[in-house]
Amino acid sequence: MIILRLYNSGGVCRSTARLDGKVALITGANSGIGKETALDLASRGARVILACRDVEKGEEAATEIRTRVGGAKVEVRELDLADTCSIRAFAQRFLREVDHLHILVNNAGIMMCPYMKTVDGFEMHIGVSHLGHFLLTYLLIGLLKRSAPSRIVVVSSLAHNFGWIRFHDLHSHGSYNSGLAYCQSKLANVLFTRELARRLHGSNVTVNSVHPGTVRSELMRHSTAMSLLFAVFPMFLKTPKEGAQTSVYCAVAEELQSISGKHFSDCAPAFVAPQGRNEETARTLWDVSCELLGIEWD
Repeated sequence: MIILRLYNSGGVCRSTARLDGKVALITGANSGIGKETALDLASRGARVILACRDVEKGEEAATEIRTRVGGAKVEVRELDLADTCSIRAFAQRFLREVDHLHILVNNAGIMMCPYMKTVDGFEMHIGVSHLGHFLLTYLLIGLLKRSAPSRIVVVSSLAHNFGWIRFHDLHSHGSYNSGLAYCQSKLANVLFTRELARRLHGSNVTVNSVHPGTVRSELMRHSTAMSLLFAVFPMFLKTPKEGAQTSVYCAVAEELQSISGKHFSDCAPAFVAPQGRNEETARTLWDVSCELLGIEWD
């Protein structure tokens, strides 16, 4: 049992890189792997901004990080990725008050929730995990370029292997399956990473996606079956700290300085499903996303 638990704990980021003078922004950082990623980056000297829908929980997380890391520079700002007005307001204030951005971790997500729509009418999985982060990255990309070298980390999942982009019914108006909607959003993360990396070539801004592993977190709250399964077999779950290792690795590892458009798991390159490597699908998703959000991103 102990050997199995150690095996499932996964890879560990061995980098000792310091981040003094660097600024990191992490979405959904009030709990789980987002909070652990913030803790690690703060311990390396970065100014870390927690972008959270629930500001009260964000402040609790920030207080915990300051308690565990002496002198930690941690701030909390409100961001609701299910509302494009909130995203735009966040970015407008951020650009007004923050001069640099070296690390953006698109971490927030939702998993297997009942059918719901965002404020703008998008299906919740694709709206939050993909479109919300797509818009946020678009609004901050100029600052990331001016702050280069800089990195973007997109938290995806092994579940992308089981996803398909349903362009004919992207928001599940015809039919809805929470598992398939989740898998579609995670595939969208991988495709976004691939296309963004192509467009950022030569900018000294890199972007990579990660599979954190199966982590004990609040994400499972909508799935009774998964919650029961992992309650019975907890040895198959990573802790949030273990799940954060690959996000941290992609954010700080020196050997990844010029690596972009790749997918990682357990701090190592990981397999990408064929549908996640389809360049035509990636470009089409990019165009559809821009149209839905009312933006032009060349």
